Amino acid sequence: MAVNPAGSEPGLPAASFGDELLVSAAKQGDRAAFGELVRRYERKVYSLAYRYTGDPDDAADLAQEAFLKAFCALRTFHGRSSFSTWLYRVTANVCLDALRSRRRRRTLSLDQARPGGEGDREWDLADPGADLQEQVQRREVHETILRAVGRLGPEQRMVVILRDFQGLSYQEISQILRLHLGTVKSRLNRARLALRDELTRAELSPARPVSRSDRGDEDAVGGGDCA
Repeated sequence: MAVNPAGSEPGLPAASFGDELLVSAAKQGDRAAFGELVRRYERKVYSLAYRYTGDPDDAADLAQEAFLKAFCALRTFHGRSSFSTWLYRVTANVCLDALRSRRRRRTLSLDQARPGGEGDREWDLADPGADLQEQVQRREVHETILRAVGRLGPEQRMVVILRDFQGLSYQEISQILRLHLGTVKSRLNRARLALRDELTRAELSPARPVSRSDRGDEDAVGGGDCA
C-alpha cells in the first residue's frame, strides 16, 4: 500500500510516513493513508472499547464506528494535539454515547468479559513458567478487577480505563475528555476509592489499580456525518 502526501516521493509505502503526513494525505482523499492510520491504532481503539463495554462484539462495533466518525470528521482535526489524542477523544465519545443510549434497555458491565478474549491480549497474564494454581489466581484477580471497573459510573469508568489500563497521562486525559486537570484527578481519585471498596469486598485491596508508566502530555468530536 503506497501513499503520496504532497511534496513526498511518489509510491512510498504508507508505513514510512508519520501521522501528520498521513492525516494530510487522508484529508485530500487518500484512502490508503487513512487505512494506514487505522492499522496503526486499531488495537488501541478496540482495547479502549472492549474495556469499556466488556463485550468483544460490542467493542468491535464501537471501534468500527469510531474510525468511521474519525474519517468523516477528519477535516475538523487541525493538529493542536496529536492525532492519537484526537482519535482517543472520538473513541471515548462513541463509547459514552453508546452507553447512554443503551441504558434504557440494559446496564453495561464487564461481568461477561470473556477470559482469553481479544480485549485481554495486552494483559499477558498467562505465564508459561508459572504453575497452574498461580495462573488461575492471576486470572481470577484480573476478572475481579474488570467486574469492579464495570460497576463504576460511565465517566469514572472512562477515566480509570484511560489512566490505569491505557496508560495515558493526566494531561492527555484532560485533552481527550475536555476536562480541567483538577477534575480529572478528583474523578480518578473517587473512582479508585470506589474500586478499592469493591475489591475489598472481594478480598482484593490494592492501593490502586495496576497502571502503566506515565507519559507527558484538540478538537472535540462526538460524531458527525460525512459531507
